[in-house]
Amino acid sequence: MAKLKSTFKNMFLSLFIISVTVGLLLAQVNKMTAKPIADAKAMKLQNAIKEVVPAFDNDPVAEAYKMPDGQGDSLTVYPAKKGDEVVGFAVNSNSNNGFSGEIQIMVGFDMENKIVNYSVLQHAETPGLGAKMGEWFKDTAKPNQSVIGRDLSQGNLSVSKDGGNVDAITASTITSRAFLEAVNKAYAVYKASDADSGATKKEEAEKKGGENEQ
Repeated sequence: MAKLKSTFKNMFLSLFIISVTVGLLLAQVNKMTAKPIADAKAMKLQNAIKEVVPAFDNDPVAEAYKMPDGQGDSLTVYPAKKGDEVVGFAVNSNSNNGFSGEIQIMVGFDMENKIVNYSVLQHAETPGLGAKMGEWFKDTAKPNQSVIGRDLSQGNLSVSKDGGNVDAITASTITSRAFLEAVNKAYAVYKASDADSGATKKEEAEKKGGENEQ
């Protein structure tokens, strides 16, 4: 068999065949891994919601909706219900002001303006410093740094260094500010959701009352 001449045409053809083969292989790998990745993300979301709100028996993900955060964006709200009663809201919030970029958290509220719990969904903060936010603000043994049980109807949260009422993570004030910004955004959306929920309940009660009178 004659040896192919090393021409531009032959090199181009070889590279083209290699590129197509690699592309097909990557597409197949992506197809095989897409569902497991999606399932893992869904499970992580479900677990985060369960972690941050009171016990519920509905499907918050199926009933999720978007609410404006008052800053030109919108956050996803997951209503938690027991029967027909709303027992809390989980809000997927974020801040782009972290030390290393975006921080994404799930914050849960009961129906009395209080934070039930939170879960950090995504961040790129420094290990051993800003990354401590996953536990730092949950330490109820240290009420000056914990946000659990805080009543945000009394005002937004801010770090002590800024005259606020929450002790920042040691050597990670920027991360702490970003975390609390995300919490405050979540509360603003929770307040609007709670107001809508109350209005809906009132309308339903009035409707039932009217039907009973007929």
